Amino acid sequence: MSLILCIETGTDICSVGIAKEGELLSLRESDEGRDHARKVAVFVDELLRETGIAPDELDAVAVGKGPGSYTGLRIGVSFAKGLCYGLRKPLVAVGSLDALTEVAREDYEAGIVAVDDWERAWLCPMVDARRMEVYAQIFDTAGVARSEVSAEIVDAESFAAFRRGDRPFVIFGSGARKCAGVLPDAQLIEVTPSARGLARLAQEAFDEGRTEDIAYFEPFYLKDFVVTTTRKSLF
Repeated sequence: MSLILCIETGTDICSVGIAKEGELLSLRESDEGRDHARKVAVFVDELLRETGIAPDELDAVAVGKGPGSYTGLRIGVSFAKGLCYGLRKPLVAVGSLDALTEVAREDYEAGIVAVDDWERAWLCPMVDARRMEVYAQIFDTAGVARSEVSAEIVDAESFAAFRRGDRPFVIFGSGARKCAGVLPDAQLIEVTPSARGLARLAQEAFDEGRTEDIAYFEPFYLKDFVVTTTRKSLF
């Protein structure tokens, strides 16, 4: 029996869950803005108390590794690494777009979202990267990646190879709504990042021994963080 703590903080949503053998036991989430540094520890404490699980009973800690918000990823990964170091537990990293696709698949199976001809659809999770840019990847409905992760400035020609023919092209995530008007043939569904998307994927990685070096692991930012000078007057 494996117990894995799952942490996803790569967007405005702070989400923490505990999974047993890949099945979610309990979940805490907030979409109240970028307050992850305070909330993630509180959520972990609440979940452990609620489930009666002692910290040393955890078998691993899983974290969404990105791409996503630079600050959000730093908070989640730093907290997960500190927990792993203190508890002497392994760290499992899950791609945030993989996890978002897993949430979409679960929501479809639960009847929360509807997509005609689902079995043939292309799934395109999108994480907002400001302006008309998104972090995106293409998956089939079995959750198998069909493209590499990319930082895409979305225009009418974006993802053209997957928008040809009669297969549904389904977009979702924090960057999807702003792209719907530019990609009129895409189907927009409401799916948000969640730690529940990590549960099965983290268990799979843990079973296969795919864990990270806690000392050297860094989030997958995809793009370098750029510091800019504010134009606001400070005085």
